[in-house]
Amino acid sequence: QVQLVESGGGLVQAGGSLRLSCAASGSIFSINAMGWYRQAPGKQREFVAAINSDRRANYADSVKGRFTVSRDNAKNMVYLQMNSLKPEDTAVYYCNAEGIVTMRGVFGSWGQGTQVTVSS
Repeated sequence: QVQLVESGGGLVQAGGSLRLSCAASGSIFSINAMGWYRQAPGKQREFVAAINSDRRANYADSVKGRFTVSRDNAKNMVYLQMNSLKPEDTAVYYCNAEGIVTMRGVFGSWGQGTQVTVSS
């Protein structure tokens, strides 16, 4: 089936930068939307950013101007460049893909998550 694998999380000081990557694998013809969500301890999972196959992007208000989502359609990858990080950005970041077209149908999928910790 389809699998999403994230990488690039870690520990960074406030004001620093990190770049997350997510690779989708499987017999994929195309993917409609790819994006990122995050979940901080004790909080619900929340939307961060997403990008369509035509590269139209949407962002949560809390990250606008600091985060940039991009994708490589040929490689079925999505990226999240995070700049000017704040301690409140600390969370587990999850990759999400919707409208994954395969020989067996159309699916959605989640990655396993990668930890981002921003120290003050």
